[in-house]
Amino acid sequence: MKLNRSLVTLGVVVAALSVTACSKQDAPTAEAPPPEVGVYTVEARELTLTTDLPGRTVAYKRAEVRPQVNGIVEKRLFIEGSTVEQGQQLYQIDDAKYQAAHLRAQATLKNAQQLADRYRELKKTSAVSRQQFDDAVAALELAKAEAELARIDLAYTKVLSPLTGRIGRSAVTEGALVTNGQVEALATVQQLDPIYVDINQPVAELLRLHEDLKAGLITQAGKDEATASLLLEDGRRYEHAGVLSFAEVSVDEGTGSVTMRAVFPNPDAKLLPGMFVRTRLVSGQKENALLVPQQGVQRDPKGEPLVWVVNDKNIVEQRMVTTERTAGNQWLVTAGINSGDQVITEGLLRVRPGMKVTPTPATNIDTLMEFATTTASADKKPEAENDAGVN
Repeated sequence: MKLNRSLVTLGVVVAALSVTACSKQDAPTAEAPPPEVGVYTVEARELTLTTDLPGRTVAYKRAEVRPQVNGIVEKRLFIEGSTVEQGQQLYQIDDAKYQAAHLRAQATLKNAQQLADRYRELKKTSAVSRQQFDDAVAALELAKAEAELARIDLAYTKVLSPLTGRIGRSAVTEGALVTNGQVEALATVQQLDPIYVDINQPVAELLRLHEDLKAGLITQAGKDEATASLLLEDGRRYEHAGVLSFAEVSVDEGTGSVTMRAVFPNPDAKLLPGMFVRTRLVSGQKENALLVPQQGVQRDPKGEPLVWVVNDKNIVEQRMVTTERTAGNQWLVTAGINSGDQVITEGLLRVRPGMKVTPTPATNIDTLMEFATTTASADKKPEAENDAGVN
C-alpha cells in the first residue's frame, strides 16, 4: 500500500513538472527594443564660400639706406628699432673735405660770374671778341654745375631716411669707413602700416571656382569678394580685416600657384615682415548648401565617403556621398543626401543596413564655421550665431 502511494505521488510530481515545462516552452519571448543612435538633421542653408590659404607678411615699403659719398661715419643719430620720419637724419659722415670742395666751387663760380659780366660790358664796345665772350659764358655755366655738385656731395654727408617707418639695426658704428655704392646697407627702414600679406593659391582651386561661377553653382559675394581675414601664427585671430589688392597674371611653374597680395591695417605693429599667417578670402555665396558634421562621414575600403541615414521608418540606410570641401568642422556635401535627412553621428559601430533604430538628437555635435583656434574656445559659438565659411 505504501509503495502504491509513493508511485502515485511521483506520478503527480512528474506530471506537474511536465505541465510547467510545456507552459514555459509555449510562452512568447520578449523582443529587445531598437538601439538608440544620435542623429544630426541636415538643413539647406546659404553658405559664404571662403578659401583658407597660408601667407607671409611683407613690408608695405622697404628702403635700404646706403651712403652716396665716401667718408668716415662720425655719428649715428637714431635708436635701433624706433620709428623714423622721412627726411630725418640717420648718420653724419665726416664733411670736412666736402666743405672745402664746396667753398672752392663757390669761389670758382664767383670768379666765372665776374668774368662773364665784364666781358658782357666789353662786348658792347667790341673790346673783346665774340669767341672770348662765349668762352666766358660757358665757363660760368660749368662753374655753376661744379658748385651744384659740390653742394650735393656736402648734403649727402647727412644720410637721411628715405621714408617713414621702423628702422632696424645699424650695420656700422662711429668710425667706420663707408663708400658710395657699397653693397652692404647701413640700415633698413620699413613701413609697416599698412602691411602686405602675400598668398599663394593653387591654380586648380582657382579654375574650380571659375567653373562653379560659370555654371551658376555659386554667386559672387559682391563687395565682400575682396575681403580677407587673418589667423596669426599663435592661433589668435587678427582683429583688422584686409582687402585683396593684387593677383599675379601668370602661374608659378614650380608650385603651380598664383600669387595674390592683400593689404591689412597694422596700427599697433602686431604684424611684422616675414610672419607666417593663415589668410581667409571670401570668394562667393552658395545657395542651399548641405553640411554634415565630420564625425558623421565615414570611408569605405576604397576611401569613398559615405553616411548612415535613418529614414522615415527608422530604418538605417547607407548612402555614398560626394564631399566638396570642409566648412569649419563640417563637410560640404554636394550629392547623396537631401535637406531633412537624419545622419547618424553617434552609435555608428552598432548600425548595419536595414536595422531598425530609435533616433535621438546627437550630443556629440559642436559645429564650428570659423578658423580653428588653440586658445580656450574663445571663438566657439552655437551654430546659429556663427558666420558660415568654407575652408
